[in-house]
Parts: sequence; structure tokens; C-alpha cells
Amino acid sequence: MPEQAPTSTLPLLPLLSLQGVHTHIGEYHILQGVDLIVPRAGMTVLLGRNGAGKTTTLRTIMGLWKASQGSVQFDGQNIAAHATPDIAQAGIAYVPESMAIFSDLTVKENLHLAARSGPIDTARLEWIFNFFPALKKFWNYPAGNLSGGQKQMVAIARAIIEPRKLLLVDEPTKGLAPAIIDNLIAVFNELKSHDTTILLVEQNFNVVKNLGDTVAVMDDGRVVHAGNMRTLAEDEDLQQRLLGLSLASHQ
Repeated sequence: MPEQAPTSTLPLLPLLSLQGVHTHIGEYHILQGVDLIVPRAGMTVLLGRNGAGKTTTLRTIMGLWKASQGSVQFDGQNIAAHATPDIAQAGIAYVPESMAIFSDLTVKENLHLAARSGPIDTARLEWIFNFFPALKKFWNYPAGNLSGGQKQMVAIARAIIEPRKLLLVDEPTKGLAPAIIDNLIAVFNELKSHDTTILLVEQNFNVVKNLGDTVAVMDDGRVVHAGNMRTLAEDEDLQQRLLGLSLASHQ
């Protein structure tokens, strides 16, 4: 009987890892040696006080601000010096806190522009409409005429109109009604189940508690804690030490 090949027990390499990343914006030294690991096919939540460097981290990954030192490894390749369009082409999408939609264009035109590889896949569009029915209703409306929550739907839909390996999302629930937040949670859960990796900056504890697999806490431009989201969620002393507050009070 032929001998069976040994089964590998080595863990999968992370989809994204930052090692010693520094970012300067003008004269300001914002990121001061960020080390961050984002495992594949789950959600990593990035927490921290205002000004800790969370948004700068996302923008550095996306190439909107260039790392002055360190490496940004994505799917086995160092992308720290790559241009933003090349990073997007590699499979990373970014939803900034500002949403960055084209206000003068219709919802339809916004999504068609985001479909980089060609015409929109009809089945995928219907899948998005299932979570965000307002987009179908306002398909031919200028995006600038939509409510804040509806604009956030457009921003998320633009990022996922094509399959992505990694989704970077900055404060998606800020100012949204609970019903829309529930839809976002459903979308993120569905994306995770289809092997999309998500790096999320978010202050809504109910969202991170339900969705987060791993967590990294930033302070003064560095990651000061990384681990399992559940561990942090269940340890109020750790929350107080790292964030200066109990996450339960931030719901």
C-alpha cells in the first residue's frame, strides 16, 4: 500500500501583514512602527482612541499615503511602494469614512465605474440589492441626493461590486440608523462566509462584538495589543487599560 503524504499542520500565512511601518504626513510622524497581522477569511477590528493612527494605517495599506519605512505584505508581495490603482487591482477595496462616492453621478453610474473588470455581474448586483434594496429603488437617482445611510450603502456596494480579497472599511456605522447597521452586519457576515477578509475600523461595540474575529488596538501610532476579539470583549479591565473605557459603555 503506497505511503500517504503527510498532512501539513502549518497555519496559513496571513493575507496582510505590516512590519515596522512608519508613515509621515508632512512634518508629522503618524505611524511609528506599526506591526499588524490580518488573518485570511475573517474580520480584524482596529480599535484605538481618536488620533491613534487607525485611518492612517488603512490609507497607508491602500497606498494613498506612502510608508516611509517598513513593509506591507499582501498575499505574499510587498506593496508598500505600489501605486493605489495597482493595489486595487491586486484585490483590495477601501471604504473611507467620507464614503467618497461621486455625488453628481447616479447610483448606477457609481457602481458601473467601480466594476473595473467589465460589465457588472447581474447575479452579484441582485445579491447586493438583497441587502440594500434602497439602491435598486434609487438606481437612477444622483447619489448626492441620497440620505447619509443610503450613501454609505453606495460606498459599500462600490467596494464589493466585484469580489475582493481584502476590504478596508473605516467607521461604516457612524451616524447610521439601527436598521441600516443591521444590513451592514448581514453583508459583512456574508462576505466573511465567502472568504473575503475584512479590516474594520469601528467604534460601535455591538458591531465588533458580533463580527470581529481578531482585534488590534492602536495608541500613538503603534499597535499596543493584538489578539482574539472575544478575549477583549470579555475583559473590562483590559478594555479600560487599552482604551480608557469599557466597550460595554460604548454601545
